[in-house]
Amino acid sequence: MSGLRAGIRALVLLRHGQTTWNAEHRIQGQVDAELSATGRAQAARVAPYVASLGPVAIWSSDLQRAAVTAAQVGDACGLPVRTDERLREFGLGEREGVTHGEYAAAHPAEYEHFVTGRWSAVPGAETLTEVRTRLEACLDELADAVAPGETAVVVSHGAALRVAVEALVAGTQSEPSAYAGMHNCGVAVLQERPLRRDDEPRWRLVAYNRTVEELSATQGDPRFASVRATG
Repeated sequence: MSGLRAGIRALVLLRHGQTTWNAEHRIQGQVDAELSATGRAQAARVAPYVASLGPVAIWSSDLQRAAVTAAQVGDACGLPVRTDERLREFGLGEREGVTHGEYAAAHPAEYEHFVTGRWSAVPGAETLTEVRTRLEACLDELADAVAPGETAVVVSHGAALRVAVEALVAGTQSEPSAYAGMHNCGVAVLQERPLRRDDEPRWRLVAYNRTVEELSATQGDPRFASVRATG
Protein backbone atom coordinates (compact mmCIF):
# COMPACT_ATOMS: atom_id res chain seq x y z
CA MET A 1 0.00 0.00 0.00
CA SER A 2 1.32 3.45 -0.90
CA GLY A 3 0.71 6.33 1.43
CA LEU A 4 0.07 6.48 5.15
CA ARG A 5 -3.56 7.51 4.75
CA ALA A 6 -5.69 7.77 1.65
CA GLY A 7 -5.24 11.10 -0.11
CA ILE A 8 -2.49 12.37 2.20
CA ARG A 9 1.07 12.87 0.99
CA ALA A 10 3.80 11.88 3.42
CA LEU A 11 7.55 12.24 3.78
CA VAL A 12 9.62 9.84 5.86
CA LEU A 13 12.90 11.46 6.93
CA LEU A 14 15.66 9.06 7.97
CA ARG A 15 19.07 9.85 9.40
CA HIS A 16 21.94 7.62 8.29
CA GLY A 17 23.35 4.85 10.45
CA GLN A 18 26.32 5.27 12.77
CA THR A 19 29.65 6.00 11.07
CA THR A 20 33.19 5.23 12.13
CA TRP A 21 33.58 8.94 12.87
CA ASN A 22 30.39 9.01 14.96
CA ALA A 23 31.93 6.23 17.04
CA GLU A 24 35.12 8.28 17.42
CA HIS A 25 33.16 11.44 18.34
CA ARG A 26 34.72 13.12 15.32
CA ILE A 27 33.05 16.05 13.55
CA GLN A 28 32.01 15.02 10.04
CA GLY A 29 30.24 17.82 8.22
CA GLN A 30 30.62 16.91 4.55
CA VAL A 31 33.58 14.54 4.98
CA ASP A 32 32.57 11.22 3.39
CA ALA A 33 32.87 8.95 6.44
CA GLU A 34 31.76 5.33 6.06
CA LEU A 35 29.22 3.40 8.11
CA SER A 36 30.52 1.36 11.02
CA ALA A 37 29.41 -2.24 11.55
CA THR A 38 26.86 -0.87 14.02
CA GLY A 39 25.63 1.60 11.41
CA ARG A 40 25.17 -1.12 8.80
CA ALA A 41 23.20 -3.17 11.33
CA GLN A 42 21.04 -0.14 12.17
CA ALA A 43 20.27 0.38 8.48
CA ALA A 44 19.37 -3.29 8.07
CA ARG A 45 16.97 -3.08 11.03
CA VAL A 46 15.18 0.07 9.95
CA ALA A 47 14.84 -0.87 6.26
CA PRO A 48 11.92 -3.34 6.65
CA TYR A 49 10.01 -0.84 8.77
CA VAL A 50 10.40 1.89 6.16
CA ALA A 51 9.40 -0.59 3.45
CA SER A 52 6.20 -1.34 5.39
CA LEU A 53 5.13 2.29 4.84
CA GLY A 54 4.88 1.65 1.10
CA PRO A 55 7.12 4.42 -0.28
CA VAL A 56 7.14 5.17 -3.99
CA ALA A 57 10.47 7.03 -4.08
CA ILE A 58 13.72 7.24 -2.11
CA TRP A 59 16.02 10.24 -2.23
CA SER A 60 19.34 10.43 -0.42
CA SER A 61 22.32 12.61 0.23
CA ASP A 62 25.19 11.53 -1.99
CA LEU A 63 27.55 11.12 0.98
CA GLN A 64 28.15 7.40 1.46
CA ARG A 65 26.87 7.19 5.04
CA ALA A 66 23.44 8.27 3.79
CA ALA A 67 23.62 6.57 0.38
CA VAL A 68 24.54 3.17 1.87
CA THR A 69 21.74 3.49 4.43
CA ALA A 70 19.35 4.41 1.62
CA ALA A 71 20.50 1.45 -0.46
CA GLN A 72 19.45 -0.90 2.35
CA VAL A 73 16.04 0.75 2.38
CA GLY A 74 15.86 0.60 -1.40
CA ASP A 75 16.60 -3.13 -1.39
CA ALA A 76 13.82 -3.70 1.15
CA CYS A 77 11.38 -1.60 -0.90
CA GLY A 78 12.42 -2.79 -4.35
CA LEU A 79 13.11 0.82 -5.32
CA PRO A 80 16.09 2.65 -6.80
CA VAL A 81 17.72 5.44 -4.81
CA ARG A 82 18.18 8.90 -6.27
CA THR A 83 21.15 10.72 -4.73
CA ASP A 84 21.34 14.51 -4.52
CA GLU A 85 24.13 16.62 -3.07
CA ARG A 86 21.57 19.18 -1.87
CA LEU A 87 20.66 16.72 0.90
CA ARG A 88 24.17 16.79 2.38
CA GLU A 89 25.01 17.71 5.95
CA PHE A 90 26.15 21.21 6.90
CA GLY A 91 29.63 21.94 5.65
CA LEU A 92 31.66 22.62 8.80
CA GLY A 93 34.73 24.23 7.33
CA GLU A 94 37.92 24.15 9.36
CA ARG A 95 36.52 21.93 12.11
CA GLU A 96 35.73 18.88 9.97
CA GLY A 97 37.81 15.91 11.07
CA VAL A 98 38.62 16.99 14.62
CA THR A 99 37.23 15.19 17.65
CA HIS A 100 34.92 16.92 20.06
CA GLY A 101 37.64 16.71 22.71
CA GLU A 102 40.21 18.33 20.43
CA TYR A 103 37.77 21.06 19.44
CA ALA A 104 36.80 21.84 23.04
CA ALA A 105 40.44 22.02 24.14
CA ALA A 106 41.63 24.22 21.28
CA HIS A 107 38.64 26.56 20.92
CA PRO A 108 36.49 26.37 24.08
CA ALA A 109 34.28 29.42 23.47
CA GLU A 110 33.66 28.51 19.84
CA TYR A 111 33.00 24.89 20.78
CA GLU A 112 30.33 25.99 23.25
CA HIS A 113 28.54 27.76 20.39
CA PHE A 114 28.91 24.65 18.22
CA VAL A 115 27.46 22.17 20.73
CA THR A 116 24.51 24.47 21.43
CA GLY A 117 23.65 24.64 17.73
CA ARG A 118 25.08 28.06 16.89
CA TRP A 119 27.12 26.84 13.97
CA SER A 120 27.58 30.27 12.42
CA ALA A 121 30.52 30.59 14.85
CA VAL A 122 32.43 27.81 13.05
CA PRO A 123 35.08 29.20 10.65
CA GLY A 124 34.23 28.36 7.05
CA ALA A 125 30.94 26.64 7.88
CA GLU A 126 27.88 26.87 5.66
CA THR A 127 25.31 29.32 6.93
CA LEU A 128 21.87 28.25 8.06
CA THR A 129 20.36 30.18 5.15
CA GLU A 130 22.58 28.39 2.64
CA VAL A 131 21.66 24.97 4.00
CA ARG A 132 17.96 25.75 4.18
CA THR A 133 17.94 27.11 0.61
CA ARG A 134 19.42 23.95 -0.90
CA LEU A 135 17.31 21.62 1.24
CA GLU A 136 14.04 23.41 0.47
CA ALA A 137 14.75 23.38 -3.25
CA CYS A 138 15.38 19.63 -3.18
CA LEU A 139 12.41 18.78 -0.95
CA ASP A 140 10.03 20.95 -2.97
CA GLU A 141 11.11 19.07 -6.10
CA LEU A 142 10.58 15.73 -4.38
CA ALA A 143 7.21 16.70 -2.92
CA ASP A 144 6.00 17.80 -6.36
CA ALA A 145 6.70 14.28 -7.63
CA VAL A 146 4.64 12.63 -4.87
CA ALA A 147 0.92 12.25 -5.56
CA PRO A 148 -1.84 12.41 -2.93
CA GLY A 149 -1.82 9.19 -0.94
CA GLU A 150 1.84 8.47 -1.71
CA THR A 151 4.88 8.38 0.57
CA ALA A 152 8.49 9.26 -0.21
CA VAL A 153 11.65 8.65 1.83
CA VAL A 154 14.50 11.12 2.35
CA VAL A 155 17.78 9.85 3.82
CA SER A 156 20.01 12.62 5.08
CA HIS A 157 21.92 13.88 8.12
CA GLY A 158 21.14 14.95 11.66
CA ALA A 159 21.54 18.72 11.47
CA ALA A 160 20.28 18.95 7.89
CA LEU A 161 17.10 17.08 8.80
CA ARG A 162 16.42 19.42 11.71
CA VAL A 163 16.60 22.35 9.30
CA ALA A 164 14.31 20.53 6.86
CA VAL A 165 11.68 19.79 9.50
CA GLU A 166 11.68 23.35 10.79
CA ALA A 167 11.39 24.77 7.28
CA LEU A 168 8.58 22.43 6.20
CA VAL A 169 6.54 22.57 9.40
CA ALA A 170 7.03 26.12 10.63
CA GLY A 171 8.35 27.91 7.55
CA THR A 172 11.04 29.43 9.75
CA GLN A 173 14.67 28.97 10.62
CA SER A 174 16.35 29.45 13.96
CA GLU A 175 19.81 29.05 15.40
CA PRO A 176 19.87 26.96 17.49
CA SER A 177 17.14 24.75 16.07
CA ALA A 178 13.94 24.19 18.00
CA TYR A 179 14.42 20.44 17.46
CA ALA A 180 16.81 18.09 19.21
CA GLY A 181 19.34 16.08 17.23
CA MET A 182 18.24 12.83 15.63
CA HIS A 183 19.59 9.40 16.57
CA ASN A 184 21.43 7.35 13.97
CA CYS A 185 18.65 5.80 11.85
CA GLY A 186 16.12 7.95 13.69
CA VAL A 187 12.86 8.43 11.78
CA ALA A 188 10.63 11.48 11.38
CA VAL A 189 7.29 11.43 9.56
CA LEU A 190 5.54 14.42 8.02
CA GLN A 191 2.07 14.45 6.48
CA GLU A 192 0.56 17.13 4.30
CA ARG A 193 -2.95 17.68 5.62
CA PRO A 194 -5.20 20.45 6.97
CA LEU A 195 -5.46 21.03 10.70
CA ARG A 196 -9.19 21.70 10.32
CA ARG A 197 -11.58 20.73 7.56
CA ASP A 198 -11.52 24.11 5.80
CA ASP A 199 -7.78 24.78 6.19
CA GLU A 200 -5.25 24.58 3.38
CA PRO A 201 -3.11 21.43 3.60
CA ARG A 202 0.35 21.96 5.09
CA TRP A 203 3.17 19.75 6.30
CA ARG A 204 2.64 18.51 9.85
CA LEU A 205 5.05 16.54 11.99
CA VAL A 206 3.49 13.35 13.36
CA ALA A 207 6.62 11.53 14.60
CA TYR A 208 10.15 12.71 15.30
CA ASN A 209 13.41 10.97 16.15
CA ARG A 210 11.87 7.51 16.61
CA THR A 211 14.13 4.49 16.43
CA VAL A 212 12.86 1.30 14.83
CA GLU A 213 12.79 -0.34 18.27
CA GLU A 214 10.50 2.42 19.58
CA LEU A 215 8.33 2.32 16.49
CA SER A 216 7.92 -1.44 16.68
CA ALA A 217 6.96 -1.25 20.35
CA THR A 218 4.35 1.50 19.92
CA GLN A 219 0.76 0.45 20.55
CA GLY A 220 -1.45 0.76 17.47
CA ASP A 221 -0.10 2.30 14.28
CA PRO A 222 3.36 3.78 15.01
CA ARG A 223 3.15 6.01 11.94
CA PHE A 224 0.76 8.26 13.82
CA ALA A 225 2.58 8.28 17.16
CA SER A 226 2.68 11.50 19.14
CA VAL A 227 5.29 14.00 18.09
CA ARG A 228 8.39 13.84 20.21
CA ALA A 229 10.89 16.62 19.63
CA THR A 230 13.53 15.35 22.03
CA GLY A 231 15.41 12.15 22.67
